[in-house]
Amino acid sequence: MDTPAELGGFLRTRRAALRPEDVGLVSYGTRRRVPGLRREELAQLAGVSVAYYTRLEQGQSAGASDGVLNAIARALRLTPDEQAHLRNLARPARSGRPRAPRAECARPATRQLLTAMDQVPALVLDRRFEVLAWNRLGHALTAGHLSADAPGHPRERPNAQRMLFLDPHTRELYPRWETEARRAVSSLRVAAGEHPDDRRLAELIGELTMKNEVFAALWSRHPVRRCSFGTKAFHHPLVGPLELDFERARLPDSGGQALLMYSAEPGSPSEAGLRLLATGLNDAAGPGGTTGLGEPSDAPERTSLDRLGTR
Repeated sequence: MDTPAELGGFLRTRRAALRPEDVGLVSYGTRRRVPGLRREELAQLAGVSVAYYTRLEQGQSAGASDGVLNAIARALRLTPDEQAHLRNLARPARSGRPRAPRAECARPATRQLLTAMDQVPALVLDRRFEVLAWNRLGHALTAGHLSADAPGHPRERPNAQRMLFLDPHTRELYPRWETEARRAVSSLRVAAGEHPDDRRLAELIGELTMKNEVFAALWSRHPVRRCSFGTKAFHHPLVGPLELDFERARLPDSGGQALLMYSAEPGSPSEAGLRLLATGLNDAAGPGGTTGLGEPSDAPERTSLDRLGTR
């Protein structure tokens, strides 16, 4: 990732979002050639020289101090996630050259945890949002049209963000797809700032920019948010509408892997829908059924899930 260019783009979008009157400044002159704050105005607010701020925005001032970055963050009214992103871009931790793509895997103990969470849809994602493992309910909820053992094969491994933007089945799963798209781009911005040398992550972003106009437009706005919890709406092909809360928790000492879990409000129709989905999976598994963690299955030809799909 071209970190200096990303830093300049990020700062310009945040300057454009503020007007002089928003921050208590008197506007210079009567005509403004650019939207939002000018560099001179932002430098005045942050208490730095115009020349220094210009160099920073152009990526020519590496190693900016915490004091300067904090002052610029306050002037731009950045959120905590945006402040962290600014620091990552202004002082990237580089290893010298982009890292070669490396296949990751979920730890055995993590996979064991997924199996134990048989009533909770759960997935393990790496920092590039590739699905390293899922339990049976997580697979059935988010990607039932894919093979259950796909995460076990790096070349076939699903990527949550690629599926969202490029897979029509996944797009149909989310009735509020635009909301999910904004979340996805915001999360990818965070990941790109934290891992500027990750070549596979850069390739994913490049692919989505080239193949999806909505992604390209959202990416150009530099949204930054971790999106670690919230609510998602699903329209599941087997059990219908679901409104589920999600939590994405980073796993310790895992290089950025995270556990993504879904739950429904007790007593709600969504909880009933999840129970129905889980019941169908339990009936389908039987002797010799799949664990949902990428292992093969010899399921019966016609399962309870099959029967659900005919209703």
